[in-house]
Amino acid sequence: MTRWLVRVAGAADLDGWGSLRHSLWPHLSPDGHREEVEAALAEPDRLVAFLCFDGAGQAVGLAEASLRSDYVNGCETSPVAFLEGIVVAPALRRQGIARALTSAVCDWARSKGVREIASDADIGNSASHAMHEALGFEETQRVVYFRRPL
Repeated sequence: MTRWLVRVAGAADLDGWGSLRHSLWPHLSPDGHREEVEAALAEPDRLVAFLCFDGAGQAVGLAEASLRSDYVNGCETSPVAFLEGIVVAPALRRQGIARALTSAVCDWARSKGVREIASDADIGNSASHAMHEALGFEETQRVVYFRRPL
């Protein structure tokens, strides 16, 4: 089994971090990703990102998490660690990278005194639902949001 190196992302990781972020959230521009990464780096007690590297030092996975003190659907405590996003290079999926990243996020959350972790996924993203279930998450509810211009 391949061993993956997982560590907290920092300013030196902007290229790999930004590239993986863009694969997860392609609607955001590279400048937009850079701004969000810089904002995350400025709040290390509330926001964290973990990168997973292969043996060649290439970033192949990313997990971003935050501490949320507002109500988080399905949770009973506050604050809650929230897995904001997780992505693994497509060719390397199902090899333990998401599990290693999630484990790092859980360790970070425990170090903050947090007792629950939550996440979400688009209602139609069955691959993400299966991944979350495989990582030990349980579905708490399904929600459809609506809007109406005024």
